[in-house]
Amino acid sequence: MQRLKNSLDGKAHLARDKKSLFGADIDLRQFRKDPERAEYPSGINGLTETQSRAALQAGIDFSEEERLGTFLQMDHNVIHAVSGKEDLEVMSTTHALQKYDWLWDYYWRAVEVDADKYTAYAQLNPYHGYFIRALPGAKAVFPLQACLFLKTGGLAQSVHNIIIAEENSELQVITGCTTDTVRGSGMHIGISEIYIKKNAKVTFTMIHNWQEDIAVRPRTGTIVEENGVFLSNYICLKPVKDIQMYPKAVLAGRNALARYNSILYAHPGSTLDVGSRVNLSAQGSRAEIIARAISHNGTIISRGNLRGEVAPVKAHLECRGLIMGNKGNIYAIPELEGCQEGVDMSHEAAVGKIAKEEIEYLMARGLSADEAQSAIVRGFLDVSIMGLPDALKQEVDKAIASCEQEVM
Repeated sequence: MQRLKNSLDGKAHLARDKKSLFGADIDLRQFRKDPERAEYPSGINGLTETQSRAALQAGIDFSEEERLGTFLQMDHNVIHAVSGKEDLEVMSTTHALQKYDWLWDYYWRAVEVDADKYTAYAQLNPYHGYFIRALPGAKAVFPLQACLFLKTGGLAQSVHNIIIAEENSELQVITGCTTDTVRGSGMHIGISEIYIKKNAKVTFTMIHNWQEDIAVRPRTGTIVEENGVFLSNYICLKPVKDIQMYPKAVLAGRNALARYNSILYAHPGSTLDVGSRVNLSAQGSRAEIIARAISHNGTIISRGNLRGEVAPVKAHLECRGLIMGNKGNIYAIPELEGCQEGVDMSHEAAVGKIAKEEIEYLMARGLSADEAQSAIVRGFLDVSIMGLPDALKQEVDKAIASCEQEVM
């Protein structure tokens, strides 16, 4: 415990030293650890219309139609945790650690507990998070959904999530992070560890629906074993103060695959420091990182790192950005690390603006200038790049459509 406290202080100094590299340093002392006299619903049926709508814009449908399970945590309280299939488990991480002694072997294995002051804070101040597990051979035709809801202003919400896909299983997860009427600043720290066993597949879609004064620090690690598949999709279209995330996947088994897709929209005053890393550590492993980024007078730092540790492996990194307005910034930072002869890795990055010719072309076909720009942006954010299953694609399309009017 003392080591973690020392790490918390030391990492604060490290974050200040690396401010220019990793975005704003957040003083965690400005946030409360516990809400004061907050009232919470007794279940998902007790949510207000505003709360349900905020969750829906993050891909969470509390009607639970075409869902195989639901987890809802509001601030530090687990409101709902139910699985609709016997071979799929859904519960809080706190409950799971009490139920399964073996789970401690996974706890802080894919994410380093002293990686920075945010991971240290999450360990010193643990408040649930979700545990989702697909038993061997389980096939999730529809997604499970997990909603992490920040209700109280001035609160630091820290959660620890663990997903395990056992051998030959298939799992789809939508995790939606949101808030409704938070007044004042707020903080969300989310630790997520994902373990994909031999011949298993996980499609993990994260949708953020925050507000202008919320700072967000997800810390995610994934380990993929032989013939495992990890498809990660991240979408952030709403205003947010500051997001900093750099998830990492380790392809530890032969022929493992990881694919990261990100769709980002930075509003005025928003800073999105978002990237993905993949270590290709086993022969035959493959990886792809694709980012689509639009800055509307906000700041986007789009990172990507591919590390080929053995051969043969194959990987590609791509970032495309559009700048709208006169004060937008996009920094594309692609990195390739080849550690052995025979690795096959490539990258491309492009940042520009909407071409005048494209606007004029669409206007000549009857669209107004605003309609033309909207059509171009909509095409740029096309989720077909994600290769989602139909059920997930529909939910992501809904999330984008719900934000489209505000975005434009």
